[in-house]
Amino acid sequence: MIPNTIERAILINASRERVWSVLSEPAFLGRWFGNGEPVKIDLRPGGLLVFDHGIHGVIPARIQTVEPPRLLSWRWSQGAAGEEPDDSNATLVEFTLTEDDSTGGTRLTMVESGFAHLGLPAEEVIGRHRANGQNWPGKLDQLRADCEQATA
Repeated sequence: MIPNTIERAILINASRERVWSVLSEPAFLGRWFGNGEPVKIDLRPGGLLVFDHGIHGVIPARIQTVEPPRLLSWRWSQGAAGEEPDDSNATLVEFTLTEDDSTGGTRLTMVESGFAHLGLPAEEVIGRHRANGQNWPGKLDQLRADCEQATA
C-alpha cells in the first residue's frame, strides 16, 4: 500500500500573526524551508512560490489557499527539480494555525497529502514519502525557533 499523507503538529510560543509571518514572508520562509536565501513568493491563490533547496535544486510551487492568519497551502512537484507542479506530480502542503488556549501560543498543523496519486513508480513514491516524513520535523523545529526567537 502506498502511503498518502504526512501529518505533524507543533506548539509554538508565539501569536498566530507571528507564526503567519514566518510561514509566509520571503526572508523567513527561505530561512526555515529553503537554503537561507529569501524565497520568491506571489502570496495569492495561483501565485508562484520558488524555493532554492541547494543541492536539491530550485523547486517551484503553486499557492492554493491564503487565509491569514489561519491557513496557507501550496502544491509542489515531487518530480525533477524545476518541474512545475500539476495534478500528476504534486503533493499538497497545508498549514493550519489555531490559538492554543492552554499555552497562549499557536498550534501549527502541517499536512502533506497526495502521495498515492503521484504518477511515479511505487518505490519512488514510497521513497519520497519517507524522505519528506523524515525532513518535516527538522523544518518545523526551525520554523518554531524562528517564531519564538523573534518574540523573545
